[in-house]
Amino acid sequence: MTARAARGFSFIELMASLAIIATLLLTAVPVAQSVVKRRQEAELRLALGQIRGAIDQYKRAADAGRIAVESGATGYPIDLTVLASGVDDIGSPTGAKLYFLRRVPADPFFAGKRTKPEETWGLRSYASPPDAPEAGEDVFDVYSTSPDKGLNDVPYREW
Repeated sequence: MTARAARGFSFIELMASLAIIATLLLTAVPVAQSVVKRRQEAELRLALGQIRGAIDQYKRAADAGRIAVESGATGYPIDLTVLASGVDDIGSPTGAKLYFLRRVPADPFFAGKRTKPEETWGLRSYASPPDAPEAGEDVFDVYSTSPDKGLNDVPYREW
């Protein structure tokens, strides 16, 4: 062995090592992006379930006469903040409040400026059709305002 050969790697060995590392990175980056998107989708699924469950509980309480509802109103909440801030329980002798959420979760796919979590959702009123949701006098349902599609190829707004 000569002194020159024992000093380090040859240029070809370095290039082969770099090619292997680049190949590993090219396969690892999409997998990492997929993991992040899957986590966000799980957060979206959970947040939608929590909000929709709270809306349904509010409606049941209104139908049971525990919440004051104006004549002609649907019995759904007027906005999402009511679900976390609470409403007076008219059936309680102590004047207790009914709470349906601890806090309103934010849409994990909301792309706008940092804003209040209840403003990150698209709102659908009871009077609007499901294929063209519009806000109105009450909140019947919520949806993500993201234009993206999920890993299942269904737009987030249709979840």
